[in-house]
Amino acid sequence: MTGIADDPFVAAVKPLVDAMGGEMLPPGEAGVDDVVLSWEGADVVAVRLPQLADSLDHILAALERKRGVPLAELDRKAKQEIVRILEARGAFSVRHGVETVASALGVSRFTVYNYINAQEEKRARGRDTDPKAKPS
Repeated sequence: MTGIADDPFVAAVKPLVDAMGGEMLPPGEAGVDDVVLSWEGADVVAVRLPQLADSLDHILAALERKRGVPLAELDRKAKQEIVRILEARGAFSVRHGVETVASALGVSRFTVYNYINAQEEKRARGRDTDPKAKPS
């Protein structure tokens, strides 16, 4: 990606592309599934988005870096928070998502499902007690 690496627009979007596990390349090398970003009427950079399964691995690695310790070493409450974050980001819609997360957290699939169910029950209780909640 020589030539475009010094572009200020590329520098501005790089943290976002890195956070989602994408790859930046020159627009001329873009494939049909890549996203070409333009600025002021000119194609500046192409972004190759990761496959969903790769995204989950990337998200788990980023969460581990942010916490500063392997996810498996977190306490129960922190692991539940990780599952909540991952659920909000759609991690469990990925094939084998629960198994991947369970492995990263050092828990069983059953435990991950319990964490997910506990979050759903908590949300349901919140709707039942929230006077602003709309009836379903």
